[in-house]
Amino acid sequence: MKRILVVFLLTILFLQGCSWVKSWGDDEPGDPAPLVKFKPSLKVGKVWSTSIGDGMGKHGISMGPVFSSGKLFAADHEGVLVAVDAETGRKDWQLKTEQPFSGGPGLDPDQIYMGTIDGRVIAYDRNGGAELWNAQVSSEVLIPPVSADGVVVVRCIDGRVFGLDAINGRRIWVYDHSVPLLTLRGNADLLVRGGMVFVGFDDGSVSTLKLEDGSLVWNQAIVSQDGRTELERLADVGTQMVIVASDLIVSSYKNRVDSLAADSGRLLWFKEISSATGVQVDRTNLAVSDSRGDLWLLDRRNGSTMWKLDRMRNRGLTRPAFYGDYLVVGDKEGYLHWLDTEIGSFVARERAGKKGFAAAPLSVGTTLYVLTHGGDLIAYRAGAAL
Repeated sequence: MKRILVVFLLTILFLQGCSWVKSWGDDEPGDPAPLVKFKPSLKVGKVWSTSIGDGMGKHGISMGPVFSSGKLFAADHEGVLVAVDAETGRKDWQLKTEQPFSGGPGLDPDQIYMGTIDGRVIAYDRNGGAELWNAQVSSEVLIPPVSADGVVVVRCIDGRVFGLDAINGRRIWVYDHSVPLLTLRGNADLLVRGGMVFVGFDDGSVSTLKLEDGSLVWNQAIVSQDGRTELERLADVGTQMVIVASDLIVSSYKNRVDSLAADSGRLLWFKEISSATGVQVDRTNLAVSDSRGDLWLLDRRNGSTMWKLDRMRNRGLTRPAFYGDYLVVGDKEGYLHWLDTEIGSFVARERAGKKGFAAAPLSVGTTLYVLTHGGDLIAYRAGAAL
C-alpha cells in the first residue's frame, strides 16, 4: 500500500512539473501546425539582446521581465537577478544569489520581490540588489509577489495567500484556500486594486480579499470541476487576469472566459474558450490564446467574436500582446508572430530562439521585449510597412 501511494505521488509531481505550454486534455493533440506562408508587410528589427543567466531550467518555471522607470528587471531559475536599461540593453547591475527562484520579479518603488522553490520570499533593493529581508511561507511561490500600501501579497502553490510587511517581511495575515490534487504547473498572477487583492485559484474560482487583513470579500466559481477523470476536471484560472474600469476579466483552462463585476463577482458575460495563459486587453479589444492554439480577438464589453485564427494549432502559444496596430504572440518553437489587429492576418515573423519563451511578450511604447526559455532577453521594434 505504501509503495502504491509513493508511485501515485511521484506521478502527480511529474504532471505538475510539466511546463504550462503542455495542455492536458487537448481535443486535437499532435505535431505543431506548419508555419503559415505569407508575404511580410511589416518590417521588424532586433534592437538589442542580452543574456539573463541560464533561463528557466526544467522545472516548468515562468518568470517574465518587468518594466519600470526605464529599466527591465529579470531573473533566472538559479538565482541571477538583473536590472537592464530598457533602451540600450546595458546591464545596470547583476546579482548572483544562488537562490532557487521560481516566481517574480515583483516590484514597488523601492524593492524587488522574488519567490523561491523552497517557499521563501526575498526582498532586494532596487538600486543595487542588496538583500533586505528573507521570509518563509508555506510552499513554492510560482508568481510575482505584489506590493501595495506597505503589504507584500504572496500566493503559494498550496493555495495559501500571505500578506507580509514590506519593511521587514513579518507575516501580517494568511488566507487559506484548498486546491485540487492535480493542477496545471503555474498560478494566476495576483491583482491589487483599491485596497483589494484579486486571486485566481486552481479550482476555477476567483476570490477578492481585503489588502489590510486578508479577509474574504467575495468568492465566485467561474467554472465547475465536473469530469470523469482528474485531467477532465482541471479548471485552473489563467495566468493573467485584467481589470478594466469596473470589470474583472478572467480565463480558465476549462473552457471559459468570464467578465465579472469587480466589486461583487457578479457574472456579466462569458465565452466558451479554454485558456491557461490568461487575457490581454487594449481599449475595447480582448485577445486570448486558447489551449488548442487558436488566437481570438473579442469585444471586451460583451465577449462577441471579432475574429478567430485557427492556423497555429498545437504551437503552444503564449498570451498575446498588443503592439500599436498589431498583435504579437510567441510559440513553443521560439517564433514571434505579428498580426494585423483589424483582420487577424500575418504581417511579420521573427525567431527569437529554439526553446520557446519564459513568458508572454511585453509591449512598452514602441518596443517589444521577450525573454526566451534559455535566458535571452531581446528587444524588437517594428518600422514602416514593407
